[in-house]
Amino acid sequence: MTQTVTTEDVQRVAELASLELTSEEETRMVRDLNAILGYVQHMNELNTANIEPMAQVGELAGHEALRPDDVATSLRRDAVMAGAPETDGVFFKVPKVIER
Repeated sequence: MTQTVTTEDVQRVAELASLELTSEEETRMVRDLNAILGYVQHMNELNTANIEPMAQVGELAGHEALRPDDVATSLRRDAVMAGAPETDGVFFKVPKVIER
């Protein structure tokens, strides 16, 4: 398999995501991403001519959903906000994390 993701690609994505990666992490990301792309390429080579397309795995005949989709009560807003370090009563207030 030829390498399709480069260190420059990883650095650019890390910059866009405001991530700081060490050189070891960059090397590992290049290796891992290329391994994933290689696996996807392998999957693309499989013969799926007789396989019906589906949008959800739950569409498989004879299979039930992973869990029932039951309505349940959630936490009360006033109880949750009481434990928040800073709130306006409706939303959590958080410090700004994007600096550019």
